[in-house]
Amino acid sequence: MNKKLKKRIFKVSGTSFCALVYAFLFLPIVVIVTNSFNATTTKPYQTWKGFTFDWYVRLFDGSNASLLDSFKNTIIIAVTSTLLATVIGTLAAVGMYRYTFRGKSVIDGMLYIPVVIPEIVIGIALLTIFALVNVPRGMLTLILSHVSFSIPFVIFNVRARLAGYDNSIEEASMDLGAGRIGTLLRITLPVLTPGILGGALLAFTLSIDDVIISKFVAGNTYTFPLKVWDSIKSGVSPAVNALSTLILIGTIVFVVLTQSNLLKSEKRKSFKKKRKAR
Repeated sequence: MNKKLKKRIFKVSGTSFCALVYAFLFLPIVVIVTNSFNATTTKPYQTWKGFTFDWYVRLFDGSNASLLDSFKNTIIIAVTSTLLATVIGTLAAVGMYRYTFRGKSVIDGMLYIPVVIPEIVIGIALLTIFALVNVPRGMLTLILSHVSFSIPFVIFNVRARLAGYDNSIEEASMDLGAGRIGTLLRITLPVLTPGILGGALLAFTLSIDDVIISKFVAGNTYTFPLKVWDSIKSGVSPAVNALSTLILIGTIVFVVLTQSNLLKSEKRKSFKKKRKAR
């Protein structure tokens, strides 16, 4: 077998493998987007009956109010739990980095428990705790539950940023007259911002996507994932696909805007460096 033939085989096989991987990742998304335009009105909504925008119209005409309410609950829970988990996780990461105390290694090891154990175990444990203290299941238990499993992810991200942190800049700040709070706000937090934002984004993603833990502690409150889960029994309505498509579009727009802002900031930094070099 000559070298050209070998290269051709490797190229074709590599391209085919990449195509299969991308198909595995994106075909389900294509199916969701396609079914959101399906004109069928009979369950289980799998038969293609033509192209229509009716499901997008019905999404906002009041006939799918419960679906929109579940999405609103999801956003409220995700935003609230992310803010709480980010604040608690950041303070915990900074405190564990700076101070040495008894039981620190035990607490450090326990942070991995919510990450490695099955979610069904966490759900049962949280349900038991809420039952013991007589906390009614609903928005409050959902927020508390999402905060509990999100905190470790925030801590890990902030600690990764702290691994390369130079304490001398804080010392220099305080030598120049800044207090501890001023140093925290003007020096520490700006340096840790990438880790904090990464942890917050991960916490938000985990919260908005959670099904198993939420199922145990939700009570009569529905989130969007739980609403979709319950609709699987009778067939997922194209209205769900329509809302999922809108969420997908919003996510893509957010990512594009974020990446464009990052590229612009990088260009500004490189331009300033070039000007200084001149």
